[in-house]
Amino acid sequence: MKQPIYIIDGARSPFLKARNAPGPFAASDLATAAGSALLARQRFAPEQLDEVILGCASPSPDEVNIGRVVALRMGCGIKVPGWTVMRNCASGMQAIDSAIANILCGRSQLVLAGGVDALSRAPLLYSDAMVRWFAGWMQARGLGQKLAMAGRFRPGYLAPVIAIMKGLTDPIVGQLMGQTAENLAWSFGISREEMDAFAVESHRRVAAAHDAGHFSRELVPLIGRDGSVFAEDDGLRRDVSMAGLAKLKPFFDKKYGRVTPGNSSQITDGAAWLVLASAEAVERFGLEPRGRIVDSHWAGLEPERMGLGPVHAATPILQRQRLSLDDLDLLEINEAFAAQVIACQRAWTDADYCRTRLDLPGALGEVDPARLNVDGGAVALGHPVGASGARIVLHVLEALRRTGGKRGLASICIGGGLGGAMLVEAV
Repeated sequence: MKQPIYIIDGARSPFLKARNAPGPFAASDLATAAGSALLARQRFAPEQLDEVILGCASPSPDEVNIGRVVALRMGCGIKVPGWTVMRNCASGMQAIDSAIANILCGRSQLVLAGGVDALSRAPLLYSDAMVRWFAGWMQARGLGQKLAMAGRFRPGYLAPVIAIMKGLTDPIVGQLMGQTAENLAWSFGISREEMDAFAVESHRRVAAAHDAGHFSRELVPLIGRDGSVFAEDDGLRRDVSMAGLAKLKPFFDKKYGRVTPGNSSQITDGAAWLVLASAEAVERFGLEPRGRIVDSHWAGLEPERMGLGPVHAATPILQRQRLSLDDLDLLEINEAFAAQVIACQRAWTDADYCRTRLDLPGALGEVDPARLNVDGGAVALGHPVGASGARIVLHVLEALRRTGGKRGLASICIGGGLGGAMLVEAV
């Protein structure tokens, strides 16, 4: 960065697991609640923000520019621009990167950036055949034409199209995201047992983090319309075990697959925010930075191997900063799938992969498991697509401050064959 980009503070909502029905909160509810609580503890007024940037992969039809909707609901006033970005799983990280760009070019000094998604509210859609029938029905005039159209109706037209399944299917290769994880499992020889063991450990670490209060500063409780309180992430399964996970059947490749709902991230609702500031804003408002963003990078690769995106995005940062994996005190890789995170670890130890795909002289090295996702990840917490990129940046900084570490890297795979990464330092 040509000038320091400071992280002043951050907060997120609890991540609430989708349970085959619309959840208690719309995406704008989640983002408003978390953002309002975060702004309430700052030394500046919401109206003093230069802009609000919100990543969202699946906004509802009445929240199309959800960034503006939420900015107004949080009391930022009509003069503070609010806008929305979308980069699939990294939408929240893209919001942060967009804020960085505007601060670096002098357009903004103080920005609220983050991400949100309420995936439980992804709609059910009509098929094209049903839409065409509706169009014909509306154009029909008189009883005869209406009866003719009624005769053309077929009950199969009413079969719903599940929007979230379409959204999680890559249009270039025609594969669900879980199928891309299966590709990596076969390429790197990752067994079902290894994936399930990773999932068990993710739940164990999240449980330990909750019990120790490691999420207390970043979590903002939610209150439902009926007075219900949602104070913690509710996708955590404290009783998860290898024996229990072994009973689950593969979901994406039912005959030969290894990826199951148990070793995949959960469909979840949630929001996460960070306050970013320039040195000038820090001085003007008397702010106390918690960290700074040192570098960021975006990378592309084959859509069918999108899970390796963290490797392709993080490696150039390490090269630019002349760092090794051992120089990182903490590393967050979003756990879209257990297979995907394990594949990233193996890619860095594969000399041939590092030479042919990353332009390195040999293997980059091993990731210390004790430094990777120290408080668990999306397999246990869930993966509200638009929010996850912001969550991992926020949490790696919070974990650095708690453990006394200095340098951490957050990285995420992105549907479509992309990867994103950010290097942060505690201040």
